[in-house]
Amino acid sequence: MIPTAFDYQRANSLDDALAKLAAANGNGKLIAGGHSLVPLMKLRLNEPQLLIDIARIPGLSGIREMDGKIEIRAGTVHHDVATSALLHQHCPVVSDAAAEIGDPQVRNRGTLGGSLAHADPSADYPAVMLAVEADIHVKGPKGWRVAKARDFFKDLFTVDLAPDEIIAGVQFAPVRAAAYAKLHQRASHYAIVGVAAALEVSNGRIRSARIGLTGAGAYAIRLTKVEEALAGQALSKETIDAAAKLAGTDLKGVNADIHASAEYRRAMISVFTRRALARALARA
Repeated sequence: MIPTAFDYQRANSLDDALAKLAAANGNGKLIAGGHSLVPLMKLRLNEPQLLIDIARIPGLSGIREMDGKIEIRAGTVHHDVATSALLHQHCPVVSDAAAEIGDPQVRNRGTLGGSLAHADPSADYPAVMLAVEADIHVKGPKGWRVAKARDFFKDLFTVDLAPDEIIAGVQFAPVRAAAYAKLHQRASHYAIVGVAAALEVSNGRIRSARIGLTGAGAYAIRLTKVEEALAGQALSKETIDAAAKLAGTDLKGVNADIHASAEYRRAMISVFTRRALARALARA
């Protein structure tokens, strides 16, 4: 199908984008890579009257270390996240996930901020943001605020982001003992099940664990039963195998579609939790 007619404007700053968004009176949409929005427009599931291009806003892309934390700005494309030397050294789980997204065209155009704002139930980044406990920095007409990843993902395509706000970037503490494991749908590379695991390790024991799950439900969640089972335990394969068996056992409303039944997805949650934890263990 062909999208309905729309106007196009390019923003030169965050404040300019916010002003253009406000002037559109609810009929404007932000666009960077466009890999989420354009397909919806072609299907006429979204019919904005104005597209506001934020892809070339100075300073809205890049990855850096600042005050002991890693910052990824919202306009950073997936390819740059996947190939970042800083992330490979200090927080490889984020690069793991970015490298699994789509195909080269998607990775070279799609952006971190766009993925988080769209929050597809099978997207990779949400699980990782939960595992690294990211702070999501948002700007709106009233100024800046920070949304915690654990509170950001609310429901199907629903996040803690108002229509007049923009994601500017994310910040998180480095974590080396972390990894992402994914069962991907071969055509789209979306996650049938994706698990991000991050471990805090000290003296051969797991001080704490954070496990993010995507693909299985309406939105990304933490696997708290697995986290609780790992906390305080010895860092070993046996510990991981035992905890992974709990993954998904208490979930309700597991997705079922042409790619996988609910029963198969539930079984794969445990399998890919174990794989993610095993990779995190290897990095510890």
